[in-house]
Formats: sequence, C-alpha cells, structure tokens
Amino acid sequence: MLTLDGQPASAADLQPLALTNLAHFTSMRVDIDGSIRGLSLHMERLVRDCKIVFGADLDTDRVRDFVRQGLEGQDRPCTVRVTIYDPKVDMGRPADADDPHILVSVRGAGTIPPAPLRAMSITYERDLPEVKHTGLFGALNARRTAQLAGYGDALFVDRDGYVSEGGTWNVGFVDGEGTVVWPKALVLPGVTTALLRQHSTGIEHRTATVTLDQAKGMAAAFATNTSIGVRPLSAIDDTTLPTEHPVMSALTDTYLSITGEVL
Repeated sequence: MLTLDGQPASAADLQPLALTNLAHFTSMRVDIDGSIRGLSLHMERLVRDCKIVFGADLDTDRVRDFVRQGLEGQDRPCTVRVTIYDPKVDMGRPADADDPHILVSVRGAGTIPPAPLRAMSITYERDLPEVKHTGLFGALNARRTAQLAGYGDALFVDRDGYVSEGGTWNVGFVDGEGTVVWPKALVLPGVTTALLRQHSTGIEHRTATVTLDQAKGMAAAFATNTSIGVRPLSAIDDTTLPTEHPVMSALTDTYLSITGEVL
C-alpha cells in the first residue's frame, strides 16, 4: 500500500505524479531492528531537494511519522521510499507547484551485497544531477540498453569523457595504492558514499577526474547505494575487474558495522 500524508493513496492522488513526474525522493534500507543507516542524511537530502525543486520547506518530523506508519506490519529488512510531490501540479504551470506532500511506499530488500555487477559504459548525463529526482527515463533507458547488450547496468560517462555515476548508484574505485577514488563529476551526492567516507578509518579517500581508460585500469571498482551497500564491479565493457580486494572488503565491513538510526 502507498500512503499520501499518512492516508491510503488513491489513483487520483497518483495521477499527477505519473503524468507530470515533477518530484524528488529518497530510498532507505530498513534493517531487521527497524534502524536506518544514514537516516539523518536522508532527511537532509529531502529538505535540500525540496527547496530546490519546489522552493518550499519540508517538515522532517512529519516525514518520520508517515514512514513509521508505512512500515507498520511490513517484513524486514525492507526498503522504504519517500517521494515528495505536489498533487496539484499542472504541466502548463509547474511554477505553481509549491505545496509538497509526502508519499511513502515499501518494498522488499535484497541481500547485501548482491552479486558482482558487469557495467557497460554509456555517454549520458542526468538532468539536475545533484537532486535525487523522479526523472529516470534517461537513466533507465541507458540501463535497458546495457542489459540488452548482456550487461547488468550502465556506467555513465559525461560529454568530456569522464566517468560520473551509475544508473541508480554512485561508483568508486580502488587505485594501485589502495586509495578509494571517487569521480570528480556532476553526480548525486550519495548517502552511502558519505557514510563510507565518514566511517572508513584507515582508508584514504580522494576525489579526482577518472577517464574511462583509467577506470578500466583501476585495481577494483564498486557500485554503492543504500540498497546494495558496496557491490563489486566485475567488468566495465569488455575489461574484467577483480571482485575481491582488501579495501573493498574493508568498505563492506565498515558499511555493515555502521549503527543505524531509529525513526
């Protein structure tokens, strides 16, 4: 069941979201004990993006209340998605959409981490990449293209030839010195990326531009988001990458050891 401001959402409630698609969201993994890693960062994202998309403030206490309601009776672990949109939005007057409402949906969560991923490089740049918005056509079309070619997902390369991010995930690399390299590019600021940088003591992190050739020459590569944790990339295009590396193992252990926050 989907809830809008704590009440069951009707088809009429969802029609503006389906047809106009002016919205932003965050997805959070809820562990068996009900805690959420990076909950405060997810709330900060919603507040920041709501100001960018709608020019409006967002009450995160209401968000937390509605998420609690949405999780009642749900099996755990699970993934809860909070989508912020204005049901009165009109395609002809999007500037009038300034009264955001809170849609909560829940789905099952997979095992962390999932199997290694083979990625196909595709030239693509998301619209307004700093916002986690619902405009997913381009990203999903790239994912479809990659899957039809036999890969699991797409790895985006910008117009200047630099690696940026994946279909719905951030990408990180381990260089020959054991340093984690995050692409310097226009990307979504990932909650899981932030948690790894904050908590992985003893591991050096740096941000740098990464060409596709440099990415293929790294000691290891991984995808990361709230649903998958740290997922090794086993290939980029026809270049095979190792799926085991001490730094990736340490990152996985770090992520799993982070204490979640309670709603």
